Amino acid sequence: MPGSDDENPGQSSISAISTDAHRRRAVSEDTPLLRAATDVPYYHSTQSPDETFRDHELAADVELGPDDETQSEYESRLGRTISYSSQTGIEPGSLESPMLRDTSRRRQGGNKTVNGIRSSSRGSAATGAEGDGNDQEQKSPFRGGISVRQFWLIFLGLMGNMFIVCFDSTIMASSHPVITSHFHSANSASWLSTAFLLTSTAFQPLAGRLSDTMGRKPPLIFGMILFTAGTLWCALAQSMTSFILARALCGLGAGASMTIGSIITSDLVPIEIRGIYQSYINIVYGLGSAMGVATGGAMADHLGWRWEFGIQVPALVLILVTSCVFVPPNLGLSHNMENESFLTAMKTFDYKGSLVLTAGTTFLILSLSLGGNIYPWTHPLVLTALSIFVISTPLLIYIESRAPRPIMPLYLFTRAPRSNLIFSNFISAATINAILFNMPIFFQAVRLETATSSGLRLLVSALAGTICGVSTGFLITWSRRLKWPLVLGAALVFLGPVTLTTITKDMPILIILIFLALGSMGQGFQFPGTFMAILAVSEQSEQAVVTSTLMLWRSIGTVIGVASSSLVLQNALVKYLDAFVSGPDKEEVIRKVRGSIEAIVDLDLYYRDQVVAAYSASLRATFVAAAGVGLITLLLVLPIRMPRLGKRN
Repeated sequence: MPGSDDENPGQSSISAISTDAHRRRAVSEDTPLLRAATDVPYYHSTQSPDETFRDHELAADVELGPDDETQSEYESRLGRTISYSSQTGIEPGSLESPMLRDTSRRRQGGNKTVNGIRSSSRGSAATGAEGDGNDQEQKSPFRGGISVRQFWLIFLGLMGNMFIVCFDSTIMASSHPVITSHFHSANSASWLSTAFLLTSTAFQPLAGRLSDTMGRKPPLIFGMILFTAGTLWCALAQSMTSFILARALCGLGAGASMTIGSIITSDLVPIEIRGIYQSYINIVYGLGSAMGVATGGAMADHLGWRWEFGIQVPALVLILVTSCVFVPPNLGLSHNMENESFLTAMKTFDYKGSLVLTAGTTFLILSLSLGGNIYPWTHPLVLTALSIFVISTPLLIYIESRAPRPIMPLYLFTRAPRSNLIFSNFISAATINAILFNMPIFFQAVRLETATSSGLRLLVSALAGTICGVSTGFLITWSRRLKWPLVLGAALVFLGPVTLTTITKDMPILIILIFLALGSMGQGFQFPGTFMAILAVSEQSEQAVVTSTLMLWRSIGTVIGVASSSLVLQNALVKYLDAFVSGPDKEEVIRKVRGSIEAIVDLDLYYRDQVVAAYSASLRATFVAAAGVGLITLLLVLPIRMPRLGKRN
């Protein structure tokens, strides 16, 4: 194999380079994985692959003087250069991604090494310059000229912010009954989560594209300020309306800061070791979410619910100050945009697309959250929200197809492998959340367990998913392969609901928990793998937009999974309750059990068995539908081709 470690570097090195150069030029530019890199200067000088190979070819045509290297010495050094580059980029013979080409060129030191082999005098100077650059790279493996100390100060601040956001978003699960009771507004409980989810999801793509225009720091700081202000507002709210508005403000800040935090990590961490830091992110995400669920109710009972939010403020202020000091102001800007004024850069911002995308996303989530839950699907508010979403979809496509810098480029959805990755990510999120939303209903309506017990059952799957998510990042870095977590994760996402179609009331609980954990394990493998894969096949200049797009579609998948599975369950329940329940009190029994699952326990044994059978059949139909959707995500990831991150020494 050309360029492999087993090949003699002195055999036809120049011919191999020329052949490889012509092969690269012949590749279709329509394929993101294989097209030539579009180099955008990003804190260091880069050189296109064609220019690198052209320098090699020109060096071979130079007439050697008395001080120049002999042909054998030249070929030997050139062979070592090729062998070195093959160890730091993708492996020879594998597909090459833009991110990996950028990293490989950076480590080779641009064209200094190539030009340095033409003469001993010039070669010595170039070698010295390259040596100094390599020493700096060894001291700091991070991109953008960031020192190790500065990186960890930035990264720890981002992780601290993520921990608090995850903690804040999950404490509502256990403490919202206390809060709604305090304001005597139990009927408004669903708005607490809806307001946060709506604003955080809608603001993600806007924050990502803004960071390309003005740099990463301004939207990050702005998001942190909004989240801090919203959290303080929650602690001081004097009415239910005020508290809901505060949660909406928290969602804006959380969506911006979490999205920009992920983008900054991708900006600074080379793709070869990005998986390790993704594992750190998964650890923090899991710990923050678990802490919120575990301590939310206890804090509300013993300290008061206002302190749940008040204790977050000092830590948020500290993180905000740290980010203001250590995050570089020009992070995320290319050299061309650094020379532009803010007003000039904002002239190219996609205002129309941002407005339509935000409106469409907002009303989609609003309709799915309210329809069939708070209001019937025929309610005017639900129908209006759905109508606005339907109208905004073709309008967004029209605007984005003509925008110079679209907020959501259409080519992300039309070209493999990124289209496959985004849609599989979306479908997996819908499938997993359909399972997690309906399994507590199985435990309570079929096995007749308490709400507390059913919640504890979910901890097993959550733990399994967290372990797989943390392991995936390290395993990707170790194996240098990107496709295996996609396929393994998608297969488990499909097998999870398939196995759940077989569960019954009398099945051993251990078997049920194992089946439940399969889907969460698939999520743990697939989501970090998808994030790493889409970064590896995208240019550095596209990191913000692909990250925000991926996160947006994952969030939408979460909402659609819950809403669509609830719709399937309720329609199936109407059918099976009517078929299974019989007796003089049939209508009254159906009305009670559809209104409250807790009413099943109080029914006579005759009616209870009938209702349990109806719920069991309805849930089986829901899991069958989820399995059908889960199969699509497996079919999406099987045919894609992914690059290898490099070769281990």
